[in-house]
Amino acid sequence: MSFQNPAMLVVAAIGAVALVLAYRWMHRRRTSVLVSAGLRPADKGLRRHIPPALFLVALILLLTGLARPQATVPVPRASGTVILAFDVSNSMAADDIAPSRLAAAQAAATGFVKEQPDTVDVGVVAFGQGAQTTQLPSNDTDGTIGAINRLTIAGGTSLGQAILASLSAITGESVSLPEEGQPLPDLGYWRSATIVLLSDGEDTGGPDAIAAAELAAAAGVHIETVGIGTLQGDTIEVDGYQIATALNEDLLTQVAEATGAAYHRAQDAQALDAVYESLDLRITVEDEFVELTGGVVAASVLLLTIGALLMITWFGRIL
Repeated sequence: MSFQNPAMLVVAAIGAVALVLAYRWMHRRRTSVLVSAGLRPADKGLRRHIPPALFLVALILLLTGLARPQATVPVPRASGTVILAFDVSNSMAADDIAPSRLAAAQAAATGFVKEQPDTVDVGVVAFGQGAQTTQLPSNDTDGTIGAINRLTIAGGTSLGQAILASLSAITGESVSLPEEGQPLPDLGYWRSATIVLLSDGEDTGGPDAIAAAELAAAAGVHIETVGIGTLQGDTIEVDGYQIATALNEDLLTQVAEATGAAYHRAQDAQALDAVYESLDLRITVEDEFVELTGGVVAASVLLLTIGALLMITWFGRIL
């Protein structure tokens, strides 16, 4: 604890001593006057001194409040980095979630971004057969929403590329999987980073999604996967061909569990909104500088109130 006006502590100490001496002098003088008048002071024991003691402590706290006490306290809050990785492959045009899988994901993600505090940096990755970062992590709400709204559909799907591109956005370095038999690269430890992977789970190309998830786990990054679509699926037209597409939950579940996170199913727009509300984003504890003057004054008022009530209840008067 520290004080903005430490000199006032000296005033508070002098005031405390003065108040205690003044109370003792008044008590002895009152007793002396009663004895001189041939009266015997009523002996109420320790109870007589409790209300005045509360008043004295309250006044001392008020004087201490003038010193403007302050402290650094740990405050839990959502913070860190969130990467929204959107599947923009052809299958996301399916309308088993109205108006389409991608459009529903975009709408829900926009609401999610608007609700995030300034302590959370949100980035956007779009992935199909390849993946690219369309918005670097930042607390620029308008820029992030603009990047989400500009997403368009094309090509196949690579969950592995999505994870690697998301890790690149988090670390600020190009991330790739090592060759077979080689150790995982050291990306550092990013315990406050989360990837939210939004996809129907249909993986049509490498690299291996589970291996990429294990690399994320080694870096302390959670991957919350969100299944967009229905198990019954839908039929889409690509280059004149009718292609059936349905939600593949198995791979999305494996990816999430590999990083200690969870898979979430979103089979309609309302459920997708609920998914965003339940996402297990990282909560960190940050030191925050807080002035305690208000709390000291409130404690003083409480003690004064208690003292006054005790005086009225026990003695029928305040002084």
